[in-house]
Amino acid sequence: MKTEGAVFHEVGAPVAVEEIEVRDPQEGEVRIAIQAAGLCHSDVSAINGTYPTPRPTVMGHEGAGFVEALGPGVRTLKEGDPVILSTLAHCGHCPECDVGHPTLCHNGPRPGTPFTVRGKPAYQFANTSSFARHTIAKMSSAIPMPREMPMAQAALIGCGIITGVGAVLNRAKVEAGRTMAVFGAGGIGLNIIQGGLLAGAGRIIAVDLVPAKLEWARRFGATDTIDGREGDPVQAVKDLTRGRGVDYAFEAVGHLSAIEQAFNALAPGGTLTIVGVPKLDARADFLVNALRVDRAILGCRYGTARPQHDFAMLAELYLGGRLKIDELITRHYALDDINRAIEDLERGELARGVFDMTNS
Repeated sequence: MKTEGAVFHEVGAPVAVEEIEVRDPQEGEVRIAIQAAGLCHSDVSAINGTYPTPRPTVMGHEGAGFVEALGPGVRTLKEGDPVILSTLAHCGHCPECDVGHPTLCHNGPRPGTPFTVRGKPAYQFANTSSFARHTIAKMSSAIPMPREMPMAQAALIGCGIITGVGAVLNRAKVEAGRTMAVFGAGGIGLNIIQGGLLAGAGRIIAVDLVPAKLEWARRFGATDTIDGREGDPVQAVKDLTRGRGVDYAFEAVGHLSAIEQAFNALAPGGTLTIVGVPKLDARADFLVNALRVDRAILGCRYGTARPQHDFAMLAELYLGGRLKIDELITRHYALDDINRAIEDLERGELARGVFDMTNS
């Protein structure tokens, strides 16, 4: 079928919103009519060349919509079901999936080409391509959600929210009453802060260079904020914790300096969880002997998520008033405004921008 999508053709060039063709769903796939899609830094990192990405690619990976067509073998979904997109597309039967670790799946698909753009095959981004008004997804990537869940809010569960909240609850496993610091208070960092509240953290310190983001952090539950432009943030964290440092630190921007600061802000026995994604060849520097007092460094992919379980939990937390998603949405855009939205994000003006995919 013919539809419209936002296509990445060349690094440094504007994203093109243009006509694309979507093939029919194949074995184990569904076609989804996207209703809302969120703009994430991962999209921008692909477009600006930080993450090597094949081209042309139909962009976007946070999305929600309705199932509109089923491929052969799909039995867990039906036409009309509201779903949130997951980027994992895990197989469900490898050893990692079998023990509940789909983020470590051995058999995840390679980038496919379910689209045609200008007469040539076009790649799918992150198994989703939510910046297409109609897209193809593996049935394991189409996660059912409550019908009363608004589409714009649901879309953000699929990356920014699960990545941040999941880093706290699933990966770091923050204990109630403990202290934590979040380096980077953008969309991911705000959800790490929300995760800290859900875990019952006793003190949540937010560090950023942008005053507006520090104000967002306070609204989302940070007990303390540190402006990284005003001195050494590591020392500021230690001053707030009587010289001890924090039990848990989270790095949410993918900058080496922030990773090193977050590590140095740890108390003995503390854990750093790296959530931000730096350049693929990036190397951080830290004192190895600092690990001897039971400090630990954890990587974290996609909030160590189990989408079928976690997305439903997050939706219920939102519907029950315990998860801020309305407040996370800074601006709404039409898809045609994608390049303006990218500029707004790069200027630090957005926690999350959301595209209404049902309107031009």
